[in-house]
Amino acid sequence: QVKPVESGGGLVQPGGSLRLTCAGSGSTLRTYNVGWFRQILGKRREFVAAISWRGDSTYYGSSVKGRFTISKDNAKNAVILQMNNLSPDDTAHYYCALNAQSESSLWARADESDYEHWGLGTQVTVSS
Repeated sequence: QVKPVESGGGLVQPGGSLRLTCAGSGSTLRTYNVGWFRQILGKRREFVAAISWRGDSTYYGSSVKGRFTISKDNAKNAVILQMNNLSPDDTAHYYCALNAQSESSLWARADESDYEHWGLGTQVTVSS
């Protein structure tokens, strides 16, 4: 069974960049729509970004649009979240999630309940 595994989190100064990786363990990510969500302790999980299984469509939450970029690297069986111009408001635990819906119009990409597989996440802290 596929399991997403996140990496790349850490401590970064405001204005800095981080690159998060979601790797597929146990199976290929090639046939999955992939989403990134983040959560601050005590708050609801927030949609960050998503990419369709074909890799031809990307989606972003309003708070990260223009600063974050999501991409697929099928050769490495991974999805990358490039985060630039980070601010303290981006501090959160970041999760990768997988959705197996092949028909993109039926995929509720910003709805965490539409994802079947979740990783344990990676912590991102933005602080000076």
